[in-house]
Amino acid sequence: MLWQTIEQYQQNAQFIQIDEFNYAYWHSAKPDRPVILFIHGFPSASWDWHVQWQALNADYHLIAMDMLGFGLSDKPSPYRYSVAQQAASYRHLLASLQVSECHIVAHDYGDSVAQELLYLTERENASLAIQSVTFLNGGLFSESHRPLLTQTLLKSKMGPWLVRWLSKRSLQNSFAKIFGRDTPPAKADIDILWSLLQHKAGIKAMPYILQYIDERKQRRDEWLDVMQNTATPLYFINGAQDPISGEHMRQRFIQLLPACATSSLPVGHYPQLEAPDNVTQLLLDFLGSVSNKN
Repeated sequence: MLWQTIEQYQQNAQFIQIDEFNYAYWHSAKPDRPVILFIHGFPSASWDWHVQWQALNADYHLIAMDMLGFGLSDKPSPYRYSVAQQAASYRHLLASLQVSECHIVAHDYGDSVAQELLYLTERENASLAIQSVTFLNGGLFSESHRPLLTQTLLKSKMGPWLVRWLSKRSLQNSFAKIFGRDTPPAKADIDILWSLLQHKAGIKAMPYILQYIDERKQRRDEWLDVMQNTATPLYFINGAQDPISGEHMRQRFIQLLPACATSSLPVGHYPQLEAPDNVTQLLLDFLGSVSNKN
């Protein structure tokens, strides 16, 4: 299965019920190959990884899922979304697919979910074995996260009212601010992300999902302690021009995790869309180095 178009993305989606909700997921079942779990960010979906999926599909067993509130999955609103619940849903999916170990590649909101999964593995002896984690731009450390004014307003009590005024144009304008100077968001990508946002009235869920910004502050020390003490290889691919979590976040990563590898790209908040070939090669190099150590 390759995601060459949004139609293929939709047609190849499978669904799993977790508690009372339906989640869309994709997997290229190759039981003899290493597993990569892709975790998307806010406000998009697993579509973000379509280039990497095509490039890595031949050599890896790939898994992705649209989290609750995103993409093709259910989007309850109002609802108390939480990072812990999102992490639990991934554990449920992996168990249903009989996957007991995997590499994780995460972005944005997905970074927090990956941090929670690592925390559960290290502190609560969860059955999932995490072989490595690759983070892309995201609020890994709350003190260095610089959310857009739009995000701050949508997270506030005014959010459910303000969200009514969101449009494709406002999404385009927001993305233009966080993409790199020479890598603006493609119109086709905005069209797809907007259609996925509209699916199942997902726009209404945005203010409730954004409460994760507060969760990051609350869980910061627990997650950092695990990252500083784990034997799991950690890697940070960073779009340096991102105003939210760009070079300043990479420098904080280096300061707090000096033994971990980082790479910097001259792009913005979405390296996997802005420099997809570079991201794919960096992933291959990192995963190769992890395999050689094992």
